[in-house]
Amino acid sequence: MRVLVVEDEVMMADAIAEGLRRQSMAVDISLDGAHALHMLAEHPYDVVVLDRDLPKVHGDDVCRAVASTHSARILMLTAAREITERVRGLGLGADDYLTKPFAFAELVARVQALARRAGPALPPVLRAADVELDVGRHQVTRDGSFIALSRKEFAVLEVLLRAQGSVVSAEELLEKAWDSHIDPFTNAVRVTMGTLRRKLGTPPLIETIQGVGYRIGP
Repeated sequence: MRVLVVEDEVMMADAIAEGLRRQSMAVDISLDGAHALHMLAEHPYDVVVLDRDLPKVHGDDVCRAVASTHSARILMLTAAREITERVRGLGLGADDYLTKPFAFAELVARVQALARRAGPALPPVLRAADVELDVGRHQVTRDGSFIALSRKEFAVLEVLLRAQGSVVSAEELLEKAWDSHIDPFTNAVRVTMGTLRRKLGTPPLIETIQGVGYRIGP
């Protein structure tokens, strides 16, 4: 999944982003509301982790814009603990609310739950043939044997499994599994696909559709 973290405290933003990346999520960071709106216009996001008190454009205004024009789910962060403030945030269009300080495990769980709601409902364990990907536990098995994948390999496999047999282009994989710093002309998808195929073993599970993209078998 792809996540935009909008937080003006640099250390907090970096910590959230790094923690989410450990879960194989593609994460971009915006330090103010104006830049967040620019990023939202450029890239499709599944979830926006949005601090409420932002410079340039207030978090409330960013929330309204996302809720009215984007399909991304919104997890709003705030230091305010009053119920009235939380109710107001939800009324602006936020899908969930988390007060600071928070346990990072809870933030991850909430982001994953929101991402599942961003598209068609899918089970937390994705399967194709004898391969299983457990999103919550962040692990992959084939025929019951654990397969150690890198973050990007896990992310690419998850995108392919969620496509449920549909072809996924290299461009779509870059959008969903990498962040905005990736070179659009990179061979990262091809390289990652090669190592992923090798780790998954035989019989081959991922098919290349020449000139179109990749798909995973049933």
